[in-house]
Formats: sequence, C-alpha cells, structure tokens
Amino acid sequence: MTSPAAAHVRSLLASYPDFPQPGIMFRDLNPVFANAAAFRSIVDELVDGHHGQFDAVAGIEARGFLLAAAVGYAADVAVLAVRKGGKLPGTVLTEEYDLEYGSARLELEVGQLPAGSRVLVLDDVLATGGTVAATSRLIERAGYVLAGVGVVVELTDLAGRSRLGDASVHAVVSI
Repeated sequence: MTSPAAAHVRSLLASYPDFPQPGIMFRDLNPVFANAAAFRSIVDELVDGHHGQFDAVAGIEARGFLLAAAVGYAADVAVLAVRKGGKLPGTVLTEEYDLEYGSARLELEVGQLPAGSRVLVLDDVLATGGTVAATSRLIERAGYVLAGVGVVVELTDLAGRSRLGDASVHAVVSI
C-alpha cells in the first residue's frame, strides 16, 4: 500500500534530464515542498518512521534544512545544521566526499548536543550516498550516535544505501 506521502511525491516530483550536466537526471522536490499537504505528509512519515529513536535531527544543506526544521519541530527535538565547507564559524569537524558529479566537503559545529545523543540524518535525495555517508561520519566523530537516515527520494540505481553500512534508512519513495 502506498503511503499518502509517497503518493504526493510521485504526483508532484519534477525531473530534469541533463542537469546540472549531461547524463544526470535531476529530481526536483521543490514542487513537493511547495504543496502544504504533501510537505506535512512527508514530515509526518519521517517522524513516524523513526518514532522514539532520535533525540535530534541533522539536516544537510540545503533542502535537508527544510526537512530537519519541520521534523525537529514536530518531534520536539534539537536541530543540527550540516553545512557546506567554509560556512560555519568556530570549531568544526570537516568531511570530504565525492558527489555524483564532483566532490565537496561538509562541516558540523562541535559541542551542540550531549555526547551519545541519537541523531537522525535527513536529506531530500539519497543518490550515490556520498553526502549522507559524510554526514553520518560527522555525526559519529562529534560523539553522537547515528539513529538512522530519512530521505524523501532514494534513487536505487545509484546504490547509495550500500555506502551507509547497517544504518537504518527510511525513504518515502524509491525510484
């Protein structure tokens, strides 16, 4: 049976071939997020899919911020921002990683939560898994426990889940 969130995503998801470069199929969730009922159903599913298993959420820049803010509010838990390199002041942990079409680095400010806090990582799309894997390493290096991963869309042909070890992964839709 298809969840309400999955039905919304399937009906509203936009796809753009050859963006940002030839050979890439870009999946755009902006039309999904712009629909209030769709966004609410996604947030509800992400909260319910990991109910009672997390003390905080970490959103990956940029669309992961939208999900983390909403899920954090709905679950009444702390929200962490995992930023692109060079965007955070103070003491930060850094992880380099490869993208589907390049490389990048992510950063997390240290000392935001008590050691051992269970953190649910949230992002819009799980593709090759590089971004989520780098974030998971940051969470663990910061002294937190990876509670799981929640994404709206998983692109199964890119096998990103295989880079996440035994992490619990909840995808609203798998394509």
